[in-house]
Amino acid sequence: MWLFLIIVVVVLAVLVGLSLLRSIRGDSAAKIDPFGVSEPWRHFVLGAQRAGTKLHTTVDTADEGPLRNRMLAIVERSDTGLEETWRIAKRGDQIDETVRRLDPTALRLKHASLTTRRNATPTPDLVAAVTSVEKQLASADRLTAQSARTADTLRLAQTRLDEIVSRAAEVSIGAGDTDRYEHDVDDLVIELEALRQAVEETNRA
Repeated sequence: MWLFLIIVVVVLAVLVGLSLLRSIRGDSAAKIDPFGVSEPWRHFVLGAQRAGTKLHTTVDTADEGPLRNRMLAIVERSDTGLEETWRIAKRGDQIDETVRRLDPTALRLKHASLTTRRNATPTPDLVAAVTSVEKQLASADRLTAQSARTADTLRLAQTRLDEIVSRAAEVSIGAGDTDRYEHDVDDLVIELEALRQAVEETNRA
């Protein structure tokens, strides 16, 4: 009798734990809103979501067994890539918004006007004003370059993710190298994590 009760308690504990885990995953996914960012970031988030859905569907429909269980663990790791893509997209959107507020076009017009005046009458105030505008332009240029590099890296990551999705069916039935597949997924997630850290450092700079 006691053994039966212990087994019931253990099973209930496991079921509650799984329920909480699904709830946590659901909350995390709910926070990802592609339409909360502008292009091109929205495109990257939508692409990662579509790829993640296809990957889950492929593995979920595979035959029960150790291979499927391992693939499910790999897919969970790939979900981290979606979360990183979302965080990168939000940072990239923030960078673009900062550049828009700086308004490089207006700054260049202002710089040209101030430079003309400084050259005609090089007062300390005009010299300082030109220097200030030049620093703002340099900041805008750095942020623009960072945004472009980040978008290029995400574009490549999307291509690699699509390739990983296309290989999932083959690997799930044992017709592909599971170790290599897991390694490739892990590499992609690590790359996205590093990119997110780099973008966060840019925003703090």
